Amino acid sequence: MTEYRKFLENETETELAGASLAGACIQGVCVYLTGDLGAGKTTFTRGFLRRLGHSGSVKSPTYTLVESYDLDMFTVYHFDLYRLKDPEELEFMGIRDYFDGRSVVLVEWPQMGEGYFPEPDIRIGISYLESGREICMTAVSDKGKKVLEGLN
Repeated sequence: MTEYRKFLENETETELAGASLAGACIQGVCVYLTGDLGAGKTTFTRGFLRRLGHSGSVKSPTYTLVESYDLDMFTVYHFDLYRLKDPEELEFMGIRDYFDGRSVVLVEWPQMGEGYFPEPDIRIGISYLESGREICMTAVSDKGKKVLEGLN
């Protein structure tokens, strides 16, 4: 198992960690983001999207469940399942269509949709540590391992 662990002092470093993953990312990757409220999952996602060329705002899709970003390299789907009442709702919104092998899917609070999402290629945990955060990225698949080995 390939693992990458780093201390993040502030929001800027959290965005840089997201940008670093985006720079190594390939099509078809699914990433699970876990951590307490306010830990930095959406901040990480913002850095990821900006590295890929998105210049607009990035907000957590807490009420819409998913935001899509059509970028030059690929489409990125950002899910936030924190307020998901029933995982079956995912079936009604055509969840399988998002995993087309060409897109990148980032999922915050993946445990809320358990059974409806495929296994991730990369699991990312962001946790509070001292005055900052610690990020741990773990490859779960060969595709995820390839991405993490490409981190700069």
